[in-house]
Amino acid sequence: MKPRILFTLFVSAALALAACGKKEEPKTAPTQAPTSAPAPSSAPAPAGIAVSGVTAGKAIGADKKVTAPTEAFATGDTMYVSIDTTGSGTAKLDAKWTYRRGDKVAVVKEESMTINATGPATNEFHVSKPDGWPVGDYEVEVMLDGKPAGSKKLTVK
Repeated sequence: MKPRILFTLFVSAALALAACGKKEEPKTAPTQAPTSAPAPSSAPAPAGIAVSGVTAGKAIGADKKVTAPTEAFATGDTMYVSIDTTGSGTAKLDAKWTYRRGDKVAVVKEESMTINATGPATNEFHVSKPDGWPVGDYEVEVMLDGKPAGSKKLTVK
């Protein structure tokens, strides 16, 4: 019996070793359609145009920037306003010049321009009155695409 027991033990050990040495193929999850990753975004949309500054003054340079900033004018001065913008795209700039005396407000001039900027830019509006401005309070209101973008209170002395 001894040889039979030894033979049984030997066969059992061989089977056990064979089972341990057998490499099982890893189980894989059922094949699924690949999930689509978000498409890489293209270049960010332009930020658009924004007004970064409004400056009033008596003179402008070739770059359309005010060279003599002031909010007080003499009766014979031309009133300038420089509008600095950032961003790129097309936009509409408006300027509305008004004269205020007491409770009365009169529109002096309204102007518009369409700008097509590719980066920081400066544009200007101006008003003049060859026979002289009446003494009093004035204001220029700047609009960008119909929305308020800045204003300056001016005085003629």
